[in-house]
Amino acid sequence: MREKSFQKYIVLWLSQSVSGLGSSMTGFALVLWAYGQSRSAMSVSLMSFCNYVPYVALSLFVGNFIDRHRKKAIMLVADSIAAAGSLAVLALLLAGRLAVWNIYIINAVIGMTNAFQQPASAVATGRLVLEEKISNVSGMNSFSTNLIVVFSPMLAAFLFAAGGLPLILIIDLASFGIAFCVLLFFIAIPEQLQEGTQGSPFAGIGEGFAFLKKERGLLYIMATMALINFFSRLTYENILSPMILARSAGSSMALGTVNACMGIGGIAGGIMVSVKKESRRKAVSIYVSAALSFLFGDLMMAAGRSVFWWSAAAVAASLPIPFIMANQNTILYQRIPAAMQGRVFAVRNAIQYSTIPAGIILGGYLADHVFEPFMASGNSLARMLGAILGNSAGSGMAAMFLCTGICGFTVSMASCFNREVRKLD
Repeated sequence: MREKSFQKYIVLWLSQSVSGLGSSMTGFALVLWAYGQSRSAMSVSLMSFCNYVPYVALSLFVGNFIDRHRKKAIMLVADSIAAAGSLAVLALLLAGRLAVWNIYIINAVIGMTNAFQQPASAVATGRLVLEEKISNVSGMNSFSTNLIVVFSPMLAAFLFAAGGLPLILIIDLASFGIAFCVLLFFIAIPEQLQEGTQGSPFAGIGEGFAFLKKERGLLYIMATMALINFFSRLTYENILSPMILARSAGSSMALGTVNACMGIGGIAGGIMVSVKKESRRKAVSIYVSAALSFLFGDLMMAAGRSVFWWSAAAVAASLPIPFIMANQNTILYQRIPAAMQGRVFAVRNAIQYSTIPAGIILGGYLADHVFEPFMASGNSLARMLGAILGNSAGSGMAAMFLCTGICGFTVSMASCFNREVRKLD
C-alpha cells in the first residue's frame, strides 16, 4: 500500500515540477517586463519583498488550520488562487492596464497562498512517503528545483522574445491546469486530522512553539537556518547578478553561465542525495554541508576574477544545499508527530524564512551605499582588500561575499559542536 502511495507521489512530483517550471518562467518574464518599465533594480527587489513578507507573517497563524483540514483541499485552493493571480496579470496586460504596482499586490496574494500551500505539501509528503524515503524525496525535489533554475530563464527569454509576456502566462496557466487535474483526480492523500474544537490561530502558534521548546535541537536548527538564509539573501540571491555584470563589463553571457552552473551544482547535489544512503549523523551533516557551501562558494566568488572561477564557485555553493535540506527534512519528519506537523512546519517556515525580506532590502542598500563606496575610497583597509578582491566596479559586492563567507562558515562550524544539535544524532 505504501509502495503505491510512493508511486502516486512520483506522479504528483512530476506534475508539480511542470507547474513549477511555468511559474518560474512567469516570474522571470515579469522581472524582464518590470525592469523594462521602470529601469529600477529596486522595483525588481520589491517584487520578491512583497511575496516574502506576507508569507512569513501569515505562516505563524496557519498551522492549526492545516492540521484540522484536508491537505489536498488546501493545496488545490492555494494553487487555484495563485493561478488566478497569473490570470489577472494576463487580463490586465491584454487590456493595456498592467502596472508594476499590480504585480506587487498579486505577489503579496501569492505569498499568502504559499503560507498555506507549502506546509500542507510538506505534511502530504510525509503521508505519502515512507520515513526512510524522505531523504531521497528531498533529493528529487532539489533536482527538479535546480533543473528549473537552469532551464526556466532560457525558455522564458526565448518565449518572451517570440510571443511576449502573454505567451508565457498562457503556458503557466496550462501547466497549472495539468498539476491541478493530477492532484484532484489521481492523488489520494491519507489524512490524520487533529481532533477537538476548531481553536484559534494563536493556539496553533502556541502549540507549535511549545513543541519546539521541548525539542530544542529542532528550534536551534531553525534559528541558525534563518541566519544562513539571511546571509544567502544578502549576496547570492540578491547581488550576485549585478556583481557579475559589474565585474565582467556587463556580459550577459558571463551571468548566464554562472547562473547555469549554480543550477547544475544543485542538480548534481539533488541526484547524489536521491540515490545515497541516509547519513547517520544528519544534524551535524546539515552544518558541515553549509560550512562547505560558504567556504568554497562565497569565498571563491569573492576572490574570483573570471567566469571560470565564478562558475566553479557557483557549483561549490549550490551542490551542498540539497544535503542541507534532505537532512533537515528527515530529522523533522522523524521527530514531529504526524498530527501536529502542520503547526510545527508553519512555525518553522515563519522562523526560517523571517530573515529573507530583510536580506533582500539590506543587501541592495549595503552594496550601493556602503561596500561599493568603501572599496572606492582608497583607504588602507580598502587597498588591502583590493589585493584580494580587485579594485574595479563590483569589488564592494565581492567584499560582501567575503563577509558572508566568513560569517556563514563560522556559524555553521560552531553549530556542529552545539550540544542540542549533537543530541539529535
